[in-house]
Amino acid sequence: MSDSDGDAIRITHTVAIPRSELIVRATRSGGPGGQHVNTSSTRIEITWDVIRTRALSDDERTRVLARLGARVSDEGTVRVVASDSRSQRQNRERAETRLSDLIRRALAVPKARKRTRVPRGAVEARLEDKRRLRERKRRRRWKGEE
Repeated sequence: MSDSDGDAIRITHTVAIPRSELIVRATRSGGPGGQHVNTSSTRIEITWDVIRTRALSDDERTRVLARLGARVSDEGTVRVVASDSRSQRQNRERAETRLSDLIRRALAVPKARKRTRVPRGAVEARLEDKRRLRERKRRRRWKGEE
C-alpha cells in the first residue's frame, strides 16, 4: 500500500503517513528456524506516533485514538510487528500493510442506521404467536368443579 514516490504509506485517498514519521526496528525473530533465526534480524517492528503526526486532522486523530483504544500506548504510539517471513523486506511490507489496514479501519466512519418500519407480516406473526400462547394457557387453567 505504498505511494509511488516511496515517501508515504497511503491509508485513504486523503490520508498518507510520511515514512519519516515511522520508527522501524529490525530484531531477531523468535520461534523455530534453526541457525537462520539466530543470526538474522528479520522481524520488523513499526512504531507510529498518532498524537504528534501531521498526517491526521484533529477529528481523524480523535477517531483513531478512540477506536484503537488499548492498541495505543501511553505515549500515543501504535506498534505493528511482522515476523512471518525470513525476508526483512517482506516483513517490512507486511508490517506497513498491517499498519495501513489498522488505521484505515480506525478512520472509517460507521454508516448511520436508517430506521425502517417493521413489516406487516412480522407484526401479524408476532400477534398470532401471542394469540396461540394465550389460548394454550387458557386451556391449562383449572376451571373448578364441573
